[in-house]
Amino acid sequence: MNKFFLLLLMIPIGLPLFAQKKYMVTDYGAGVNQANNATSIQSAIDAASANGGGIVVIPAGNFVSGPVNLKSNVELHLSEHAVLLGSARRADFTENNMAVISAYGQQNISISGKGSIDGQAHLLIADLLKMLRDGKIKDELWQTKRPTENNRPNLIFFKSCKNVKVTGISLKDAASWVQNYKECDGVVIDSITVNSTAYWNNDGIDIVDSKNVKISNSFFNAADDAICLKSEIADGYCENVLVENCTLRSSANGFKLGTGSLGGFKNIKVRNITVYDTYRSAVALEAVDGGFLEDVNISGVNAKNTGNALFIRLGHRNKDGRYSSVQNIVIDNVKVEVPSGKPDVGYPFEGPLPKVSPHNLLPVSITGLPGHLVKNIKLSNIEVAYSGGGNKAKAFISTDSLSSVNENASGYPEFTMFGELPAWGLYARHAEELELNNIKLTVQNSDYRPALVFDDIKGLKLNKVSIPKDNELPAIVCKEVSKLNTTEVNLPIIKKP
Repeated sequence: MNKFFLLLLMIPIGLPLFAQKKYMVTDYGAGVNQANNATSIQSAIDAASANGGGIVVIPAGNFVSGPVNLKSNVELHLSEHAVLLGSARRADFTENNMAVISAYGQQNISISGKGSIDGQAHLLIADLLKMLRDGKIKDELWQTKRPTENNRPNLIFFKSCKNVKVTGISLKDAASWVQNYKECDGVVIDSITVNSTAYWNNDGIDIVDSKNVKISNSFFNAADDAICLKSEIADGYCENVLVENCTLRSSANGFKLGTGSLGGFKNIKVRNITVYDTYRSAVALEAVDGGFLEDVNISGVNAKNTGNALFIRLGHRNKDGRYSSVQNIVIDNVKVEVPSGKPDVGYPFEGPLPKVSPHNLLPVSITGLPGHLVKNIKLSNIEVAYSGGGNKAKAFISTDSLSSVNENASGYPEFTMFGELPAWGLYARHAEELELNNIKLTVQNSDYRPALVFDDIKGLKLNKVSIPKDNELPAIVCKEVSKLNTTEVNLPIIKKP
């Protein structure tokens, strides 16, 4: 057993036996008919903490609450049919307390039960917009885009905490990110349900510069990225993270590393995820702010009705001289269906239409920058079925002018960032030691583009690559590819100068 899994097994799965005394919030004045139960719930938490820890219980019923702070050795338990309704009054939240449940620098904290937390985003946002129109609060973006994250509460925000466990609960309709675990050590998320599609920019879960994290057996349906790891400080990073047995639906990406990537990501494992009705990529791996992304292992992805299968990107949107690095990525056992049309049509907040030029369906893409290559990428047992139907009248890039593909070094990383791409199945540029094993790409309707295009690749292995031969250009195109090694490849390889 490797060190990574040993670390995960060391994460505590409950509170010490001495801390199991229960504290009913109703004993501290909480009630279903009260406008804000925050003071009562906080009193129960404080009492449990003062006595060495315990279980604070919210019974069945609807309990409205403004922000509360969870403390060390305290478990907040939501009983079956208990609903903790986040206050719909924006004034109940402050600059330093912008979540329904927060914790700062605490340890051995837990949220459990079969109850739910509902952010009431539709009501909260309406109240927020009214306050902005009345000039009671300020926000620099609300009139041009939407209110910033600083003005929209999370449901859960834990920072610099150790030994965190969240299990069994349901989370609904946050006005911003649903839950944010920032600079934490030891986080277990298991068997939770997230349904949050009431507003923009509400990731299902964010792990930010945290380590020793396990997310398992959970369902995420979000108007933004479903599961997202970020790095927001240059000397911080996400490390030792395991995601397994989860189902994801998103009007952005299913599983994503980035976009925030100031520090980096290391030793990330994903096992057995299902993705559906997702606008962007089933899996997106992005380092664009000067940080590193390395030692990522993803196995078992089943995605249907998804805009893109895999997106791997090294970019440079930071303004300083640091360049990101992307290396040592292994992805295997992936099956994706990419349809025509918009996969998230009909959801309350759909993904935005791309701002780049028109394009046909877009392929798997693996892209670095000139002189800054993505390194040691291995894809195995990959099957992607495209609707196809690429049309030159809609967009066209000739294989004789591959250099015309926009580098877009500082662009926001997403699969549409280049506009049209010259391949319908897989496009790779600026990479070193790229290996493809047992790759099957199919297209329902003929496409004018070649299936695979490789541009500026230092070391390319193609083994058992199966592509339909009835397209307009049944070939694999290589430009500036060195150390090319092929085995059981059923299409001719066209080399471009």
